Amino acid sequence: MKTETRSEHFEPPSILGTILRRLHIDIPLFLGLILAASLSFIILYSAGGQDMGVLYRQAARMGLAFVLMTALAHVNPYQFKRYSALLFGMGVFLLIAVLIMGQIGKGAQRWLDLGFFRFQPSEMIKLTTPMMVAWYLSEHALPPKIKQLAIATGLILLPTLLIAKQPDLGTALLVASSGAGVLFFAGLSWRFIIGIAAIVGALLPIIWHFMHGYQRDRVLTFLNPEADPLGRGYHIIQSKIAIGSGGIYGKGWLGSTQSELDFLPESSTDFIFAVFAEEFGLFGCVSLLVLYVLIIARCLYIASQAHDTYCRLLASSLAFTFFVYVFVNIGMVIGILPVVGVPLPLISYGGTSIVTLLAGFGILMSIHTHKKRLSR
Repeated sequence: MKTETRSEHFEPPSILGTILRRLHIDIPLFLGLILAASLSFIILYSAGGQDMGVLYRQAARMGLAFVLMTALAHVNPYQFKRYSALLFGMGVFLLIAVLIMGQIGKGAQRWLDLGFFRFQPSEMIKLTTPMMVAWYLSEHALPPKIKQLAIATGLILLPTLLIAKQPDLGTALLVASSGAGVLFFAGLSWRFIIGIAAIVGALLPIIWHFMHGYQRDRVLTFLNPEADPLGRGYHIIQSKIAIGSGGIYGKGWLGSTQSELDFLPESSTDFIFAVFAEEFGLFGCVSLLVLYVLIIARCLYIASQAHDTYCRLLASSLAFTFFVYVFVNIGMVIGILPVVGVPLPLISYGGTSIVTLLAGFGILMSIHTHKKRLSR
């Protein structure tokens, strides 16, 4: 009788769910990523001037990124821990190589050209920095002592300063955030955090002295964009106009006049949120933010269920880095942060950032889907 009762209540899993589980794909996180990617194609068609070529290129990059995510989801998290130091060392070596022999584009030296392949090593370091810091701290008792904090801070500053030297402040900020996220989730006290903030505040005059001219201009433009409305302040002013003109309900898909009439620069990359806000209004923006919150919440849940300290710190840091992506891009587009060239994650047109982001989600899925095996 018991056997019959079980069979009556047994519901066979869906074929798609079974396939995704065998691919080590976390279904809730995967659905959130697919929804964000779908929104990317919808808004890119409008922001890119209804050019199907833009969608084809984005689809190819998305496809590559999802394949890489699936491949990394298959890797046992133990392997990430085992090779963290090696991968971090390779990343730092490549950053040094960029400063020596990297290609210059748009005033920055960020690319390495291998003849058949060109890439930005700084994208790789976004993942290897939190891996390295998580590996180091997981080998010691938590919360970390002063010595461990000093060494971990040095591990974060090394790639951050090398990237800032290129110069690429946006990526340097993301790398620093990924490492700082590990420190925070390792149990860093608020007293220490406030102390660091005070030190940074005291060093601001020195930092200002070593900043490039265009970086200073960005800060001054952030403080008062109306001082040069047709020059340095043009981008942010047009962005605010686009967002404000969307109102509550928006102008509708393909109704972005700021983008269509070329008033809004970088409409398919850094400022794509302004196009989204103009077309879909406040309701659309809130819906997008809710989607981002759900993705971040799922990542933090995965971190909370991680098997060991290394996986927990790494997963938490990856979730925090994704949050920083969202916060910095939307913050600079609405004018509460300086413009630093950070794309809107999973939405903006681009290749390297999407691949890096989905690689990070692949690591998160690996941590979650291998949890039961590791706990045996």
